[in-house]
Amino acid sequence: MQHVLRDGTNIMVRYLTKEDLPVITQLQEIVIEDLIDKDRLEPLSEEEFLTILAEDKLMIGVFDQKKLIGFRAFLNPKNDEEGLGKDIGLLESEYPRIVYSEISNVHPDYRGNGLQTFMGKSWINSLDERDFRYILATVAPFNIASLKDKFALGMRIYQLKNKYGGKLRYIFCKDLRTNDNQIIDMVTIEMDDTQKQQHYLSDGYVGVKMIQGKDTWYVEYVKYK
Repeated sequence: MQHVLRDGTNIMVRYLTKEDLPVITQLQEIVIEDLIDKDRLEPLSEEEFLTILAEDKLMIGVFDQKKLIGFRAFLNPKNDEEGLGKDIGLLESEYPRIVYSEISNVHPDYRGNGLQTFMGKSWINSLDERDFRYILATVAPFNIASLKDKFALGMRIYQLKNKYGGKLRYIFCKDLRTNDNQIIDMVTIEMDDTQKQQHYLSDGYVGVKMIQGKDTWYVEYVKYK
């Protein structure tokens, strides 16, 4: 698939395979090196990339000419190995219908073109809903670019807890079959108020968007009928 970026660059989009592993890991290293806060990204090992690439159409890549400038990886975990489905209350019988949004990398020179969300929407639009229903992801609070991406894909916050050895993470989910019901309550909470957010999440609220204030960011939570 061909596409033109905001800056006028013509790009090509395709699914990635095992043969692309060298350029995938190279791009990941470039992205990590450019990060100020290394904890905001959970890098994947070559073995983890190969697990994803072993299944068809779970990893999408963007190329400028022959140069890989972005990729987005998804994983069908079969048994919910990271426990994200369990964290948000899914039944074991639903685990085979789960897909994790694992990692997104965009070359620093191509940021500002909305590539992360573009890749996500492109992949979701090609998804066969007969095979999958739930798209799950984790994001660190104040990882603004990644949070914007998840909300833009229609994902919602269902949990806020420590994962990956004690790192605080929002747990997002997009249910491909659920239509929203009537909103019966709404509350806006500062992003750094972990305890208050956890209180409302435990009471059945979900995070639907974030709002930039004068000095900080807020998350809007709603409760459906």
